[in-house]
Amino acid sequence: QVQLVESGGGLVQVGGSLRLSCAASGSIVRVNAMGWYRQAPGKQRELVAAITSGNTNYADSVKGRFSISRDNAKNTVYLQMNSLKPEDTAVYYCNVDLWANSGYYHGWGQGTQVTVSS
Repeated sequence: QVQLVESGGGLVQVGGSLRLSCAASGSIVRVNAMGWYRQAPGKQRELVAAITSGNTNYADSVKGRFSISRDNAKNTVYLQMNSLKPEDTAVYYCNVDLWANSGYYHGWGQGTQVTVSS
């Protein structure tokens, strides 16, 4: 059984930084892709950033401020968020696409709140 555990959210002032982590555990054979989404109150969940074995992809709103990275040995994905703005306030969810001994898995983390105060 695959489990995802997120950490790193919190309250930060405008212009500050936070680093989110999401660790996948279980009998993982191969990770295809990992990513971060966010959902603000009253809005749809949106892609923030994603990473595969060779590529990264960012939402236009975070390009140049956020950086996604991955530790393959730990099956962990990180999101470094710099120059945070009030509009970055949301619940952030990690998303993974992988193969485990039990088969294909595509799932979400529990979510972590990021609040940027002005």
